[in-house]
Amino acid sequence: MDPRESVTIAARSIRSHKLRSTLTVIGVVIGIASVVTFATFGASVEAEVVGSIGESGANNVYVLGQPSDEDGFGQAVQPVFTESDVSNIGEIDGVEAVIPRGTVQANSVTYGNDTVAVQQLTATVPAAVTSDVLVEGRSFAVGANETVLNQAAARTTFEENVTVGDQVTVDRSDETWNLTVVGIVNGTAGELPVGGFGPQPSFYVPADPFYDTVVESPSANARQRAYPQLTVVAEPAETLAVTDAVESYLQTESDARQLAPSGVELVARTSGDFAEQISDVISQITRFVTGIAVIALVVGAIGIANIMLVSVTERTREIGIMKAVGARNRDVMELFLLEATLLGAGGALLGLPLGLAASWAGAQYADVGFALAPFWSALAVLVGVLVGVVAGLYPAWRAARIDPIEALRYE
Repeated sequence: MDPRESVTIAARSIRSHKLRSTLTVIGVVIGIASVVTFATFGASVEAEVVGSIGESGANNVYVLGQPSDEDGFGQAVQPVFTESDVSNIGEIDGVEAVIPRGTVQANSVTYGNDTVAVQQLTATVPAAVTSDVLVEGRSFAVGANETVLNQAAARTTFEENVTVGDQVTVDRSDETWNLTVVGIVNGTAGELPVGGFGPQPSFYVPADPFYDTVVESPSANARQRAYPQLTVVAEPAETLAVTDAVESYLQTESDARQLAPSGVELVARTSGDFAEQISDVISQITRFVTGIAVIALVVGAIGIANIMLVSVTERTREIGIMKAVGARNRDVMELFLLEATLLGAGGALLGLPLGLAASWAGAQYADVGFALAPFWSALAVLVGVLVGVVAGLYPAWRAARIDPIEALRYE
């Protein structure tokens, strides 16, 4: 049978049962659209998160101690990096600055007549507040009763906005601090790139004099401040070399090596390491959710198989006439298989733009950039066509096996 004639007959059969064919195609459309939506939305979220991490400081090396079973982007478990470690790492070739970070426990912060509960402040060094992050004001000074607030703390925490020059009162269980606000920032250097999702109110104070977590330094034989996390700012061209040198120091000479408890791993990670790990996690979630969406494709395949079996039964006499005038089993099988393939292909071609539109809407709602997932989109279309082929195999084989004499007698 001529291929064009087969396509014409298959298309005519589909058009003769518009409602039934439409309902069958809808099942495939939903399956394809679901796969494309979840895959594309996952790609959009991955691009957004990985992009933001990559922009957080390509030449930053994050040094922390964490449980050895973590994937490399958990919070530091306890203060183990002494001031001696800070000083020694700062002397490594290619290091521009070392920024320690610690937490200071607090109960509340008061501004004017408004008091809000705050569990902790962030203690760091003036170098953490750079011109790139300053919105107004300046960094705090070492030894001064000063604080720097991020925009979330200054603009949304209290009933009235906090401005440079205002005073806030930090209440602790055993004392009260009156601090002058000297700067407003949109972040600080040295923050872990996966420290949080969304702006959280943060109050920054100088480690000297407010940070009081100390340990006995094995190398200095003296009590020193100890921090849970350090950020090493490397010269851009020396980031990888600095990372290797810092890891070598951690494993051989550092106080942290002796102070870290059993089961804690000392690591040095770059933004690229964090981005790669986050990308892997998002990819796994996307594959899992997309796999669930494939169930809709299976339902669509069952729908195609069902309608094709019904079609074979309805057209038994037609099949007998075709065989009586010379049609071969192969021609009959080709005809029904082509019809099923057209249903699957039609669902795929309609489901692709629908899925892209749904994922675009989801990206807009989630306020992330829209990114395509070409592999998944192409795979979804291919699977849609294969669904039609596979679902039509048995009905087509059954149609080809019909005895022409019995078919002509069929009423």
